[in-house]
Formats: sequence, structure tokens, C-alpha cells
Amino acid sequence: MLNDFLILMKQELLLTVIIFLLLFIKIGSGMRNEKLLPLMQLFLLLNFLAGFFFNREGSLFDGMYHTSGLLVLQKNILNLAVYLVSLLFSHCLKKSIHLAEYFILMLSALLGMFLMISSGNMLIFYLSLELATIPVAAMANFDLERKRSSEAAMKMILSSAFSSGMLLFAISLLYGVTGTISFSGLPAVLQSNNLTIMLFIFLFTAFAFKLSIVPFHLWTADVYEGAPVSTTAFLSVVSKGAVAFIFMTVLYKVFEPMQQLWYHMLLILAIATMIIGNLFALRQQNIKRFLAFSSIAQVGFILVGICGGMKEGTASVVYFVLVYVFSNLAAFGVTAAIADATGKENISDYKGMYASNPFLSWILTLAMFSLAGIPPTAGFFGKIFLLTSGATTGDYWFIIVAALNMIISLFYYLKVVRMIFMEKNDQPLPAVDAPLPVKLALGICAAGIILLGFLSWVYDYITQLV
Repeated sequence: MLNDFLILMKQELLLTVIIFLLLFIKIGSGMRNEKLLPLMQLFLLLNFLAGFFFNREGSLFDGMYHTSGLLVLQKNILNLAVYLVSLLFSHCLKKSIHLAEYFILMLSALLGMFLMISSGNMLIFYLSLELATIPVAAMANFDLERKRSSEAAMKMILSSAFSSGMLLFAISLLYGVTGTISFSGLPAVLQSNNLTIMLFIFLFTAFAFKLSIVPFHLWTADVYEGAPVSTTAFLSVVSKGAVAFIFMTVLYKVFEPMQQLWYHMLLILAIATMIIGNLFALRQQNIKRFLAFSSIAQVGFILVGICGGMKEGTASVVYFVLVYVFSNLAAFGVTAAIADATGKENISDYKGMYASNPFLSWILTLAMFSLAGIPPTAGFFGKIFLLTSGATTGDYWFIIVAALNMIISLFYYLKVVRMIFMEKNDQPLPAVDAPLPVKLALGICAAGIILLGFLSWVYDYITQLV
């Protein structure tokens, strides 16, 4: 029994051990950031590598926690993203006087996401979601001397509290109607009537807030702009990826009897999210707000993939999130390196950047190409798989609208590339000498963007796990 517990909850236990080590370091004599940061990066690398060994499928606590090969892969994608965050923003994190606390918050949020992904019960899911959300709000307020950082944290807390209240209300109604909150027991007793439709809308709305689905996206740009760039990247990639994973589980398994209802809801909201995200991204001048609305549009494409069948939808979304980790983190990494060296965050400041920063220019170009879905980058294949999954339902007009939104997104992604290579700047950016960990992480992201598009076995492997 103990062996089952240690093996099945291996990833959660490893995170817990790292968190306690950080606590002991903090309450002890302390450690200088120059030593603590490389140590944390080593811990996160080992934690990521450990995800490939001694994995087993099973459940614990009477089905409240379960794991499988697919869930382990989803968690390891998030582990990879957190490791890359620790490398990409090492120059920013090293300056913080509360580095240990920052990692404690980030890993606590990640622990909540792991438990959320493996939850087999609505109560565990709710508690895990809170554990995954509250530390991120504190991370958003980590630039204590900046007023915008406090505003970002306040907006995130208020929106999270509102969505959590709706989720808890939906779970209460669900238990009152069905007498169970077990993921495995709900499909058999769930009946489509006015009350279950209402509670599902409340539950769906809570997910929509977390994923920044239109019209529940209004907090996103302000939080992305005001939070430290490392928190913004974590929120954009890790948090969104985790919620997308559990969202699929809830829709495909728990609310499978109501598929006709949620399919049409996804259809409408996916179109609205893609269009609104693209239109607002077109007019942004701040690079962090630009990437915020870009991420909203990307969520619209994720909804397109979820609209397909369970096997195709799950495989396409997991693959796309993996690609999105490399693409979005590369963009945020370049943004952070430039902002840290020059203090500039406007897109217009990137004019003529190639002349002084060719390495960063090519990395950002690859990221823009991948986010736009331009071949041969992995983003192209990611969006193709999402569109193919959505097309399995036969609503081809829906796929045409999604494809047209891909064309619209080309304009604002390529606008950044045009400024980098073709525009002249009277006050060009100085040469930015990024630290070695940042260059290593950007190189990993660039390799992921290029290679994932050609390594077809990656998508086949994910499909086999579904």
C-alpha cells in the first residue's frame, strides 16, 4: 500500500519535498540568491527528469486521486515549463530579495495543478484549484514597489474569488441533484434538465474565467501587464495548460451525457474568443498586453480542438499545449531580456532590433511564426491538429471561421517580425548580453519549436496514451 502511494503520487511528493527544502533554507541561515537560484534550477531539472521513470497507472483514496500515462505526461509538460521559467527569468529572479518565497509560491501552485489534473472528485478538484490559484495572485504582487503589480494582484484575486464562488455553487447544486460528486459516478446519474443545465453553465463560467474565454477575459491583459514577467509567463503557459487539461476531463468524462449542450457552447465561445482576441491584439502597443490577447486567441483554438471527439480532442490539445510552452516562453523570454536591460516594453521599441541583437531577433521571430501557425514550425502542426479534431464533428463552417482567424493573426504576429528586420529606429535597442541560463532556455525553446514539427512520433505517442 505504501509503495503504491509513493509511486502513484511520485510527482506530487517530489514537489512537496522541494517546497519543504526551501522552507528549511529560508528559516535557517538562509542562502544567497547566487547559490539558491542554480540549486533550484537543478532541483527543477531533476524533478522534470524523474517524471519519465517509475510511472504506473492507478488510483488512491477511493478514486479521489488517479493517475495514468497521459496524466503523467501532462504534469511533465508543466514541469518542463516551470524549469524553463526558472532559466528564462533568472536575471530577474536573482535580483529579488524574496527568491525562496517566490519559488515556494510557484511550486505550491504547481502542486495544486498536479492534484487538480489527477482529481477524481469535485471536492478535491475545487480544493486543488484554489491551491493552484491563490499563490499565483501573490506572485502577481511580487514587484512590491510597483503600483501596477498590486493592481494586477487585486484584479486577479477578485476575478478568481468570483469564479470560485460560482464553481462552488455549481458543485453544491450538482451534489444536491445527483447525490454524488465522484467523476466516475456522475455520468450514470446526470440527467439533462433545467437545473443541471443551470449548474453546468455556472461551472462552465468558472472554467471560462480561468482560461480567459471571451467574455470572461477582461482581467487578463491588466494582470499580464502589471505582474512580473516571470509570473506572467507562468500564468500564461503553466496555469492555462493545467486548466485546459482538467477542462477536457470534466467535459469528456463527467458531463459526457450533456455533450450536445456544451458542444454548442464551445462552438459559440471559441469563435468569439478567437475574433475578440485577434481584434484586440491588433491594436496593442505594449508587448505584454499584446501577448495577453494573443494567448486569449490561442485559447479559442484550444476550444476548437476540444469540440472534436475525446481521442482526437485530447491528443490535439495536449500536443498544442506542449508546442505552446516552447513558443510562448520564447516570446516572453526575449521580452524579459530586453525589458530588464533597457526598461522598454513597447512593440515599437523593437524596430531595427536585428542589427544589434540578431540572436534574440531570430528567437522572437521563431516564436511569432509558431504562434501564428506558419510552417514548418511546430505551431503550424499544432493548429492543424486542432482544426482536424474540430472538423470531425462535420461543422465545416466553424473550421472555416477558425482558419480565417489564423489569417487575421498573421497580420499582428508578422508586424513584430517586420519591425525587427525591416523598420529603422532613430534610437535602436542596445546590444543585450543575456546570461547563459537565458540563452540555454531560449535555445531549448527554439529547438522545441523546430523539432516538434518534424518529430511525428510525439503526436503518435500522445494519441496512444489517450
